Amino acid sequence: MKPSSWKQLILYLVIFAGLYLVFNLASGNSSLLNCTPASPDIKQGTQTSSTNQADTNSNLRVINFADLPPEGRTTLQLIKHGGPFPYSKDGAVFSNYEGLLPKQSNGYYHEYTVITPGSSDRGARRIIAGVKGEYYYTNDHYISFKLIKE
Repeated sequence: MKPSSWKQLILYLVIFAGLYLVFNLASGNSSLLNCTPASPDIKQGTQTSSTNQADTNSNLRVINFADLPPEGRTTLQLIKHGGPFPYSKDGAVFSNYEGLLPKQSNGYYHEYTVITPGSSDRGARRIIAGVKGEYYYTNDHYISFKLIKE
C-alpha cells in the first residue's frame, strides 16, 4: 500500500471515529466522553503535570488522563468501548519482553496504537491495557511506560 493510501485510511478512520462519537452524543449517549478524572487534585479547566509522580506498586511514572495527548485520550476511550480501532494490530497481545511492566502471564496485556499526526506508519505511541483494567502509555515504542491515572 502506498504511503498516500495509508494517510487516506487514517484520515477516514479518524473521520469515522469522530462521526461515531457525534452520532452517539446526538443520541444521548454522553458516557463516551466521561473523561472526568477521579483524582481530586485535578480540577476542571486546569492541567496538572503528573510525570514526576511514581506509582508505589510498579515504580513507573504516572500520567494523568488529562495529560495524555488528545489522540491518547481518544484511544483509551475506544479501548473502553471496544473500538472501532484504526489498525488491525490493535488489541494484539503485548508480551512485555522488555520487562518494564509488572510481571503477568502471557496474554494479560494488549496493545493499542495512539495515532501520531504526520506519521506515515503506526508511530511509536501505544497504550497497553491490562486484563484488570490498568493502562500504560508509551510515547517511545516500549522504551519507557507511564501508568495512566484516571
